[in-house]
Amino acid sequence: MALLRRLVSSSSSSSSSSALLRPILTSPLSRPFSSDQTLTIETSVPFTGHKIEPPSRSVDTSPAELLSFFRDMSLMRRMEIAADSLYKAKLIRGFCHLYDGQEAAAVGMEAAITKKDSIITAYRDHCTFLARGGTLVEAFAELMGRRNGCSDGKGGSMHFYKKDARFYGGHGIVGAQVPLGCGVAFAHKYLKEGAVTFALYGDGAANQGQLFEALNISALWDLPVILICENNHYGMGTAEWRAAKSPAYYKRGDYVPGLKVDGMDVLAVKQACKFAKEHALANGPIILEMDTYRYHGHSMSDPGSTYRTRDEISGVRQERDPIERVRKLILAHELATASELKDTEKEVRKEVDDAIAQAKESPMPDPSELFTNVYVKGFGVESFGADRKEVKAVLP
Repeated sequence: MALLRRLVSSSSSSSSSSALLRPILTSPLSRPFSSDQTLTIETSVPFTGHKIEPPSRSVDTSPAELLSFFRDMSLMRRMEIAADSLYKAKLIRGFCHLYDGQEAAAVGMEAAITKKDSIITAYRDHCTFLARGGTLVEAFAELMGRRNGCSDGKGGSMHFYKKDARFYGGHGIVGAQVPLGCGVAFAHKYLKEGAVTFALYGDGAANQGQLFEALNISALWDLPVILICENNHYGMGTAEWRAAKSPAYYKRGDYVPGLKVDGMDVLAVKQACKFAKEHALANGPIILEMDTYRYHGHSMSDPGSTYRTRDEISGVRQERDPIERVRKLILAHELATASELKDTEKEVRKEVDDAIAQAKESPMPDPSELFTNVYVKGFGVESFGADRKEVKAVLP
């Protein structure tokens, strides 16, 4: 208890702008405790395997890890709630897809892998960026189209990147990231890096032809790729049972092993991703279906309540919320008091508010940035001189 209080105090005192530039997974509550205590906790529901023996339900964790899970998921939740308000205030424009409810998938996956492994995902990407080590300021600046954003303010909500941590987006075309992820896995194998790629997609993308084409060649070449279907049960406004004849997405690979996972249980996600990484390195592709849920609509233009009931949403919040599950574990094992966890949530709220204020101070990109990073050969280039070998670039 005393140690937790010291850690909370340490976090509270670092409210300067430099603290906001810290990756969330290196926050004070994420540092290991001095003791090497191990807790073994059983997952909420069993894993279900397809053409493979599922991993054990007993997951090893520690007090430090559980506290870091609570803090990191709370930070993600608060960030997404704040993004909702910023969008309604018209400080965020265009598309904006929020991840609240699905935080366990991002945090549990990160707990099982290293920065040598790669991640590529769809457009619900804010929290995955944070889990890879991105900062709140970079996230909010990007959402508001500012120069200090993780993509220089040019990508917006759907195109977060962090190349130095092998996070390759952030993709707006449904399912397009899966073949790219398989290509990244090919690079890992070709370079003999001993790393894997996690390619994430939603249940709405699960029927895309390119997914099956990429999976086929990945299986032929035994590529170290894990395809993760984050099944939140609604592709845009369409329930999975209306869109998929077989909504058992972990079986959809047919000839490729699959595993169904409770995506609202951060420890289950950690166990499944560790298991999948070991399998992929030794045997090639595997599919994970994360049974999860989004609290917001598909995007900010979707109220999220026309195709599902409010009772359904509140029921998931009460029974399966990933943050509340970890809170109960922490309290049950007396790793912190309810008051201390509330203090952590207050710190998180302040951290998010400070990051928003700092992001608002970031300038808009210069208009000339419209013509950079455009992949068109010779765009805006003129040749001149006697032999026409001198070139200069001009903006149109």
